[in-house]
Amino acid sequence: MLKGRDVMRKLLVFCLDALCTIDLEYMKTLPNFKLAFEKGSMVKHVEPVYPTLTYPCHCSILTGKTVKNHGIIHNEIVDVENPRAPWYSLRSQIKGETLMDIAKFNGYTTCSLTWPVSGGADIDYNMPMIVPIDYQGDDPYQFYVNYSTQELLDRYYWKYEHYLKGEDKNLDEFTMHLALDIIEDYHQPDVMLVKMCDLDTVKHCEGINNDEVKKQLRKHDRQFGQILEAVKRFGDYENTNFVILGDHGQQNIKRHINFNLLLKENGFIQTDENNHLIDWQAYCHSASMSGWIQLKDPKDENLRQKVHDFLMKIKKDPQYNIGYVFTKEEADEKFGLASEKIDFVIEGDEPMTFDSTLSGKDLFEEYLKPGWHHSLASHGYLPFRDETTAFLAFGKNVKEGVVIERGSMLNEAATMATMLGLKMEDTEGIQWQELIK
Repeated sequence: MLKGRDVMRKLLVFCLDALCTIDLEYMKTLPNFKLAFEKGSMVKHVEPVYPTLTYPCHCSILTGKTVKNHGIIHNEIVDVENPRAPWYSLRSQIKGETLMDIAKFNGYTTCSLTWPVSGGADIDYNMPMIVPIDYQGDDPYQFYVNYSTQELLDRYYWKYEHYLKGEDKNLDEFTMHLALDIIEDYHQPDVMLVKMCDLDTVKHCEGINNDEVKKQLRKHDRQFGQILEAVKRFGDYENTNFVILGDHGQQNIKRHINFNLLLKENGFIQTDENNHLIDWQAYCHSASMSGWIQLKDPKDENLRQKVHDFLMKIKKDPQYNIGYVFTKEEADEKFGLASEKIDFVIEGDEPMTFDSTLSGKDLFEEYLKPGWHHSLASHGYLPFRDETTAFLAFGKNVKEGVVIERGSMLNEAATMATMLGLKMEDTEGIQWQELIK
């Protein structure tokens, strides 16, 4: 299974959260990104896993597995009793091997910066994503001190912590400073993951195709250029495989539905006068552009049939705009989405977000405000729906000029392992051999 280290191969992954296929044409015009188009190859439409949420997709990128097999089903831990449950954060929560595990085992030096669900991973230089703390948290050090590489904390955290605090906090700036310093000080670790968040944020707040998105792409292009220059000066540019990829696309939202209010109205949820949960039989968890219906007693077949009939009735009524209803068996078979928290999956016929609130007054909200599931654009939708994401690569072990029109995210881990001269066997994906020299 494992071949051992090839000292002549390196990998640097530059991940743009919410990179869409529609972004590619503009990226071709930018001075640094265009290298991937001129000197490398690409998969133009990459279908993510379902749900198309950041954390499940990032875990699939590194494992080549669907969410039921790597275990990270959502960004947040799904819990009816605690709608403010923490986000997934620890490598130990992922089932099976990752690309980083295999690289480390084979003697490659590894580095992961702001990659989701990487806390406490056996990585040489690790600064995991800090969202699990809370966006409003004022002391991110308390997360880092437990789950980061101590050497990075001692050497860099206090130098750049101001980027993580205050109203103007910027995780991308923190990440970039770390990446550039690490490339210089450690002469470019063999395998580096660098994840950028701001493109996703801009699209949530502004929509998917506008001047603000182009502005952010120009910023990411400059950042990528800084990384390329650092590798040329302090690393091993000639032997590096560079990968630019996204985790999911986004779609502009037309409607927002507070689906639990509908379940409440139909007797499946009971609340007190303050809209606090008293009891429930069926509950809708938001996965942004899809909703997961959980049954309190999944062994109650009468309840299951009752909820199924209700959902199919709602689907037939055009005022609700529910285009898809999947049973848990169908979600598992079609998409590899399975969990004890999921009995049905629903999704709009047109781009629509779902909310788990119990206190809203209106079933539908036409006015949307910034936030990951209250936004002008979002994700979490079926992987075959537009917009898809993309995979670009160039460098030592990548062919030039190959364009694969469509492929699965499950193939990315195996493909990147092959760039390193390694093989991933515990995966559901296959390598894009046509991209590899």
